[in-house]
Amino acid sequence: MSTLAIDDPWFLLLLPLAALGFWRLWRRKPTLRFSAAARAKAAGPGMVARLRWLPMALRALALALVVLCIARPVRLNENTRTITEGVAIQLVVDRSSSMLAMDFERQGRAVDRLTALKDVVDRFVQGGGGLAGRADDLVGLVTFARNADSMSPMTLDHEWLLAALKDVQPAEPGSSEDGTAIGDGVALGAEKLRDATEKRGDESRRIKSKVLVLLTDGENNAGDIDPMTAAELCQTLGIKLYTIGMGTRGMAPMPIKTPFGIQMTRQPVTIDENLLRAMAERTGGQYFRATDSRSLDGIYAKIDELEKTVTEQKRTVQAKDLSVESFRLGALPMPPMLALALAVLLLEIALSHTRWRTLP
Repeated sequence: MSTLAIDDPWFLLLLPLAALGFWRLWRRKPTLRFSAAARAKAAGPGMVARLRWLPMALRALALALVVLCIARPVRLNENTRTITEGVAIQLVVDRSSSMLAMDFERQGRAVDRLTALKDVVDRFVQGGGGLAGRADDLVGLVTFARNADSMSPMTLDHEWLLAALKDVQPAEPGSSEDGTAIGDGVALGAEKLRDATEKRGDESRRIKSKVLVLLTDGENNAGDIDPMTAAELCQTLGIKLYTIGMGTRGMAPMPIKTPFGIQMTRQPVTIDENLLRAMAERTGGQYFRATDSRSLDGIYAKIDELEKTVTEQKRTVQAKDLSVESFRLGALPMPPMLALALAVLLLEIALSHTRWRTLP
């Protein structure tokens, strides 16, 4: 971006001095004596007489240009480069049947845990409700029940990721896919996070930190990988692990299929908090407990605050002194202003000593 500026604008107050060049011309009323004035009047003034103000105007212009040069007009060319250091965030979400428990609330009505999670993750990624969003961050999604699945790769296309999250459904209670494979989910999330950041080549230097956010409402009871082994994998790969235990304390209402339809029964909430805490501490992360919708919102706001994206702007400004350097006036190339002032002054001197020469 190019802008014109005056380095010492106070010198522009000298510009009225340029008008003093006309003072002598305004005050002077040259006269010549003719024996027959009528004939001289009938002849009329010639071109030189009509343009007798030209030398003075050139002198005033030269003086104005000198004043402008003293004020130092400069043209500033500014280049701005934005450098973003984002965070790569892998979301690992429990979708076991216990996520159907109706112990959370949204807009005044009871909702299941997975619905509450989808709402807060949407705002965590897109922004809203006091959250800034993660516009410059890679975000991926892994879900797990008895098995772990990658639902979205690490991507900046957050609309795609949130559409995949919207389609996630809890496992059917008692089905072959039901279970809680925490270790498998974390290990798969860590693998996807590692692959995505390594494949970005030089852009990987712009990844400020790698984060895995695990949310579960139960205990590890399935899968092939021990949760602590998965946490050690995160530590080795430089991934910080935040773990969230989701569910009220004590009993929670759970929908159960019966011969008479879906019935709500109260079931005990069992979360292995010691395990989740140990996993987070192994990687330098933190463990949180979400017992209701408000605390779940607060946890994601806390993670949002801890894992900030860094945006840096580098500005380069080049200044061209128009007094001593050539420049362009629109499409017209112009010499330095001092050269213009000298040329105008020389022209004024030449005219004043030739056709516009005046009697003393």
